[in-house]
Parts: sequence; structure tokens; C-alpha cells
Amino acid sequence: MLLLAMDTATPAVTVALHDGDSVVAESSQVDARRHGELLLPAVDRVLKEAGLKLDAVTGLVVGVGPGPYTGLRVGLVTAAAFSSALGVPVHGLCTLDGLAYASGIEGPFAVATDARRKEVYWARYADARTRETDAAVDRPADIAERLAGLPVVGAGARLYPEAFPDARDPEHQSAAALAALAAEKLAAGDGGFLDPQPMYLRRPDAQVPKNYKVVTPK
Repeated sequence: MLLLAMDTATPAVTVALHDGDSVVAESSQVDARRHGELLLPAVDRVLKEAGLKLDAVTGLVVGVGPGPYTGLRVGLVTAAAFSSALGVPVHGLCTLDGLAYASGIEGPFAVATDARRKEVYWARYADARTRETDAAVDRPADIAERLAGLPVVGAGARLYPEAFPDARDPEHQSAAALAALAAEKLAAGDGGFLDPQPMYLRRPDAQVPKNYKVVTPK
């Protein structure tokens, strides 16, 4: 097994290789505006570090979000292209699940990432492997009472400390954690993967104008 994992649903552009036992190589850069520019060089970098070529990959893992429209699509489209070229499957995982898994927290907690517009993408977990709620998008103040007393993992907790006073690491997504979670699921044969389709939860920021201004002479 050699899994190539990637996630661009958050400001972290993150890539990792996992051989079924451990992470072979990984790369993460935090830049919310350069997903398309940074992802393929990161793939090249981890392959070079591992001394492998792309055709050695036996499966792909991709974070499906939730996340902002443009950044999220970069990872999903890249994973789909590699899958088509290599003839290997793509395993989709909720981005929040990767952060939860990386936290290693044993008791109840939540994950919250930055959704912009003064909102967070979030979900509640029983432990690092068990999500109790569907991913959702809300204003921090609207869910603070529901998550009161719980640790909250992710950048969303650090952005809104008044709503989430017990912020925990990791702050950013890691493809290494996403790959390790996928390898664990594959080894157990329990499935639980998502279709590699974007989980948006809301409409994109950019909208097509409803009323076009006439610029031609009458």
C-alpha cells in the first residue's frame, strides 16, 4: 500500500505519503490564497523525499471539506486527475475528521475551522475516531452553548476564543493524519469513506450578477 493524501479545504496546503504502516513523507504550507500554486510542487516534494515516483501510488486520499469553494476544489480536482491517470481509487474523508484524528483526544470534543464570513465549520466528536454530528457551518456565538465545557480543536477555536475558550492543537489540517486515518480504515476493512465530491455547506462567495448592465448603444 502507498497512499498519497492531500487536503486543500483549509488554509493549509498539505500532502503526505503513507505506506500502510507509517508516514513516509509529508509537506504542509499555510497560505489561504495559493492552493493551486503550492499543491503540485508539494506532491513532487514528498515523492522526491520518499525516493518514489507517482506511479508507485496505489490509492489516493483527499479531504472533501467542508471548506471554501476555490481552495477545496484544487485538492479534489488534483486527486481526480491522478486517479484517472494512475487507475487507482480515491478515498474521500471529511477534513474535520483528519483534525480530530490528529488531536488524539480520548473524550468528547469538537473541531472548528475557519469558514470566513465570521463563521466556522464544525462537528462534535465522541473521541478522535468517532464523529457524533454532521459537519455544519454556524456563527461561533450560536453554537458556544452547545459546545460549552468541551475542548475545541482547530483554527476556528483560536479565532473565536470568547466562544471556544479551551482551544486545542492541531490548529491546521495535516495530510499525514488524514492518510493515517485512511490506512487504518482500509486495514480494518470497515469502509466509511466519502465520495470525493466537495462538501460546501453553503453557496460560494462569488455570485453571478442577476441583472446585467446594458453597455451597448440603443
